[in-house]
Amino acid sequence: MAKVSNGSSSSSGDGGTSDNIRLAEVGQSLFLKALVVGVVALGVSAFLGSSENDNWNRFSHSYLVAFVWVMTIGAGAVWWITIQNIVNSHWSLVIRRIGELIASNAPVLAVLAFPVVIPLILGKSPMYIWSDVNNMLGREELKHKIPYLNPHFFAIRFVVYFGYWTLLSYFFLNRSLGQDKQQGNDAAKTVVTMRRVAGPAMIVFALTLTFCAIDLIMTLDPRWFSTIFGVYYFASCVMAINSSLALTLMWLQSKGRLTSSVTVHHFHDLGKMVFAFTVFWAYIGFSQFMLLWYANIPEETLWFKERFANSWGTLSWTLLFGHFVIPFFGLLSRWVKRNRKALAFWCIWQLVMIYLDMYWLVMPTLGVDQVPFQLIDLTCWVGVLSLFIAGVAWRAKGLNLLATNDPRLPKSLAFENI
Repeated sequence: MAKVSNGSSSSSGDGGTSDNIRLAEVGQSLFLKALVVGVVALGVSAFLGSSENDNWNRFSHSYLVAFVWVMTIGAGAVWWITIQNIVNSHWSLVIRRIGELIASNAPVLAVLAFPVVIPLILGKSPMYIWSDVNNMLGREELKHKIPYLNPHFFAIRFVVYFGYWTLLSYFFLNRSLGQDKQQGNDAAKTVVTMRRVAGPAMIVFALTLTFCAIDLIMTLDPRWFSTIFGVYYFASCVMAINSSLALTLMWLQSKGRLTSSVTVHHFHDLGKMVFAFTVFWAYIGFSQFMLLWYANIPEETLWFKERFANSWGTLSWTLLFGHFVIPFFGLLSRWVKRNRKALAFWCIWQLVMIYLDMYWLVMPTLGVDQVPFQLIDLTCWVGVLSLFIAGVAWRAKGLNLLATNDPRLPKSLAFENI
């Protein structure tokens, strides 16, 4: 149970706190370092991919794994800021601006998707057989899916997905930044405006996230389908953003930012969200598997069959224990959620497990019998993540890291978990 005391921060300044709330030169340094690392890593990835005589198939799969993993953070941030506004959250206000900055990186996320979507739209994707309609026409079980699975309609959907996430994230960030310059009733009206938009916006977000996950991952095997695949991916998004927020705040505090505004109580709540969605991910994963196993339809069960064979089976067991059983007991304790080193360990652990989950979803379509971990998987992951971080750092370096004039700020500063 949580309580909010009536007091506020004992220090003075913006929003009742004397914290350093600007990245400034730290943001510039992070941007340059992440940009260089990202460009070099993707350059190495492209070199490794060109050395394979497979029409860039290996590079494409590795890059897709890295991208859909980073997308769990970016799309998760859009969900996170929307849900905070829906529920009129007070505890998370000192964290909200960080979530808004990550969410507003949606345009960068869209650009990072180009190596995946451009070949698909041009009908030359080595991963998606439906990028060439002729491949679908000759298969009776796929012909009826052509109206949806075709490059032209996908191009429209891609614009809708990332365009909507960009508009929504920029709406919340711009309103929040505008609130920093408001006082009294005007600041309170901004809270109401964002809350009114958040409700309907969440419905549209749920649809866009579901269909984006279907398009990018599930249609790698157009024969297979699951009605809860979008929810399965959503579970990873929630885990990823809460883990990322906790780690980002720890990094910021190590640089002298938000040192008194964000307390152990806020970390405790982020840890509770990571724990809760560890259980939720397992529940959805089991539900999906159980229903498909029970129905015993060939085009559905074959998808699982190849993921239980050879070393893919080992990875499946790794996900069961590494993504659920072990972190369930690891995150169960209240002490773990309030100890920053312990919480950081489990946040990193779950982010690694989410990557392995994305690998498990994508890589079997490469058509290999064994788990094909290679250097190109690491370089693609480093490259995509680094460029995503560079985008966030560029956006954040000149902005407040705290919503300074939100009328709920004193309660958030004084928030306590008991």
